[in-house]
Amino acid sequence: MTNEWQAETLAVRAGSEHTAFGENSEAMFLTSSFVFENAAQAAARFGGQEPGNIYSRFTNPTVTMFQNKLAALEGAESCVATSSGMAAILAAVMGVCSAGDHVVASRSIFGTSVQLFGNILKRWGLETTFVSLTDPDEWKAAIQPNTKLFFVETPSNPLTEVCDIPALATIAHEAGVLLAVDNCFCTPALQKPLALGADIVIHSATKYIDGQGRCLGGAVLGKKDVLEPVYGFLRTAGPTMSAFNAWVFLKGLETLHVRMEAHARNALELAQWLEAQSGVARVYYPGLPSHPQHQLAMKQQKYGGAIVSFDVKGGQEAAWRLIDATKLISITANLGDAKSTITHPATTTHSRVTPEARVASGIGDGLVRIAVGLEHVDDLKADLALLR
Repeated sequence: MTNEWQAETLAVRAGSEHTAFGENSEAMFLTSSFVFENAAQAAARFGGQEPGNIYSRFTNPTVTMFQNKLAALEGAESCVATSSGMAAILAAVMGVCSAGDHVVASRSIFGTSVQLFGNILKRWGLETTFVSLTDPDEWKAAIQPNTKLFFVETPSNPLTEVCDIPALATIAHEAGVLLAVDNCFCTPALQKPLALGADIVIHSATKYIDGQGRCLGGAVLGKKDVLEPVYGFLRTAGPTMSAFNAWVFLKGLETLHVRMEAHARNALELAQWLEAQSGVARVYYPGLPSHPQHQLAMKQQKYGGAIVSFDVKGGQEAAWRLIDATKLISITANLGDAKSTITHPATTTHSRVTPEARVASGIGDGLVRIAVGLEHVDDLKADLALLR
């Protein structure tokens, strides 16, 4: 029946399993382990001959419901839920790559992702080449005989650059490489990378899947055979999503589509307003015709999304002055909340990236990123009055 449902219905109904109590809202299973009817059943569960729950590090009914619902929304065969978005990236890489392998990644990714690929994973023998998100020729040229994975964020953080997912998938698959897409900014409500050719989709559920800034979580999605080693890593290493957080995310998914449409509507109006302000040098938002990949974004995405970045005239001093003057917008580096948030990427989310790498990624000292929330957009404009 779920194959016949529209996405909005899947967000509300898919993945739900009910106990003998007949509850309407999904149950929360706060238990570390599960009991068996007998020793033979325990052996069958551990040996994989019988499905069922064993230990909440790798099997929990509430987490399974979240995985099944998100998989239905992304059009994925399988989903592995993790403790955070970064844990999802780590699990994906550890599942499909080994020491001595090579990864090609966009240089326009989250600062912590840069640290993971460029420093931590490098210490364990995984080499990464960083290339332009928007230049397919650079991706093709970076492929080596030991390349196993392409990794991208699209739209990117914080400049909202957009890559051509089908084109990148073609390049990857011709070389026998997997394409992983971080879909955090769009969620399946706005973009479905698997349908565009990606092999793996990664989420920070902390962001829009929750939608209210309450819990940490992540997810890796794709075909079952691709995700089997990812699940194996999670089962052994244990970067596990808690049942409580999974229950919160289940509730968040129910309103995902209406929230993302409202976020995007506010973001577009705010981006248009920002373009007209004297204190703004440039606005970065895929929904604007001035965005370099506007047509591509509107082909791949339902809307422009909720992230608006812009260069403030006057550099870091002016950017900090603007941020400090806000009374409504929350000064925090998190995004995906119902509350609008504002941050200075060069000194927060990308502060551990070298100055040279920031310049190469286009992140200047005057750049400000706003994750547009669900407040009335006129109040957001008033809170940015210094830009007039």
